Amino acid sequence: MSAATNLRSEDQFLCSICLEVFTDPVSTPCGHNFCKNCINQHWNINVPQCPMCNKVFNTRPELHINTFISEVVAQFRHEAQQKTSSSSSEQQVSKPGEVPCDVCTGTKLKALKSCLVCLTSYCQTHLEPHLTVSSLKRHQLIHPVENLEDRMCRDHDKPLELFCKTDQTFVCMICSVLDHKTHEFVPLKEEYEGKKAELEKTEAEIQQMIQKRRLKIQEIRDSVKINKDDADREKAEGVQVFTALKESVDRGLEQLIKEIEEKQKTTEKQAEHFITELEQEISELMKRSTEVEQLSLSEDHLHLLQSFPSLKAAPPTKDWTQVRVRPSYEGTVVRAVAQLEETLSKEMKKLIEAELKRVQQYAVDVTLDPDTAHPKLILSDDGKQVHCGDVKKNLPDNPERFSTAPCVLGKQSFSSGRFYFEVQVKGKTKWNLGVTRESINRKGKVSIIPKDGYWTIWLRNGNEYEALAGRPVRLWLKSGPEKVGVFVDYEEGLVSFYDVGAAALIYSFTGCSFTDKLHPYFSPCNNDGGKNSTPLIICPVNQTDWSLI
Repeated sequence: MSAATNLRSEDQFLCSICLEVFTDPVSTPCGHNFCKNCINQHWNINVPQCPMCNKVFNTRPELHINTFISEVVAQFRHEAQQKTSSSSSEQQVSKPGEVPCDVCTGTKLKALKSCLVCLTSYCQTHLEPHLTVSSLKRHQLIHPVENLEDRMCRDHDKPLELFCKTDQTFVCMICSVLDHKTHEFVPLKEEYEGKKAELEKTEAEIQQMIQKRRLKIQEIRDSVKINKDDADREKAEGVQVFTALKESVDRGLEQLIKEIEEKQKTTEKQAEHFITELEQEISELMKRSTEVEQLSLSEDHLHLLQSFPSLKAAPPTKDWTQVRVRPSYEGTVVRAVAQLEETLSKEMKKLIEAELKRVQQYAVDVTLDPDTAHPKLILSDDGKQVHCGDVKKNLPDNPERFSTAPCVLGKQSFSSGRFYFEVQVKGKTKWNLGVTRESINRKGKVSIIPKDGYWTIWLRNGNEYEALAGRPVRLWLKSGPEKVGVFVDYEEGLVSFYDVGAAALIYSFTGCSFTDKLHPYFSPCNNDGGKNSTPLIICPVNQTDWSLI
């Protein structure tokens, strides 16, 4: 019996209709065996015919349980149950999030595969028939998935085996000849391969994007480090400068106090000397007073008359009428403050020189854009010089061109970072310089203020300088600049103007909000009959050693 048991396999007891182990096995007159419920359901919708040999029965046969097969199946189930019990301890029990075996009763084991034909997930034990039975080996097995019923066509209860490219949906074989017969469709595998290739391309693109962002992160981190180094350097320089200024102030205050105290001591010594002289004179006068008093009391006529001439005259004394003890402190503090101001000016000049050297490191090559130039402007062939002529040229009125103001923009635009350029303004009586937004209004009346996208300064009447903020800010310069440097820090919202020759800061717009591309802006203004015909010249930036000036 044990030998017979060893020869049994599950495929000997499978119903050819449900492909499961027999339940209530019955035999047809032709000798084939089926589950009682399976054959009855089959005959309910079909003519009485054997599903195995196709033998047709004139009348529906009366079916009885095959007791022999039923007993053998029962024994097989018992053995299988024992085998399952012994192997279940070796297999993993399904955990939350894992696909369970659909066949296991009681404790559900983890499914190893799902069958797209049977629409069932199997553990290792229940998967065995699909690995050994020839008719089941043709079934498509995949990694275990849930909701296998979603892979069945809801209209025809058939597997979704095709992809309709026209409707971009999944269909079964019946759908392809009924509802989608005029559509283009392909096997799921073909569409799968195409989409898989697209996903691989997408994955490559995503990885490239990830790499770019990692590089950007590194760039930002490097920038933070650079900024920290810059901040540390600025703090160190600031501490050094303010310490020097504080020491200078302390020295000035010490010198002031010392000077005042020395004057006070000199005055006290002078006063003591005057007092000593006065006390000596008082002593002499008191002695004379005593002599005069004694002589006036004398009754000796001859003696009085003889002494009278020498006592009548006052003793020789100093004329104290114009003598004053009044030290002069006027101007002492003013002179000390003036000296301090001179020291501060020297230190300030050093700071501006250092700052100008730093911003000059961000020099860019700027050329004038003829497509933006007002028709009266005359540009040099190299795009580095511009002045205003008397004749308005006939040029295309393209959207970029200024139509009323004699202005021109630089070709280059900037939407991040820092940039710097220099313009020679020597010999001009009027000019406008700065930067503008790319989207500024260039037709009709132009308002040159930050609100409308302009950050500029100008010269009028030969010596009147103004920063064109919301309201013009008058700039009091010691001397007119011959070359103006323009520096922009886009992220910081800063626009600064420098007198390059004097290494002096002219004006800074701070707290600006830039959201558009910025262009260098130039206006040589009208030539006023030749008085202002000198051109604006964009100069190459050369770092100057001001210590030699």
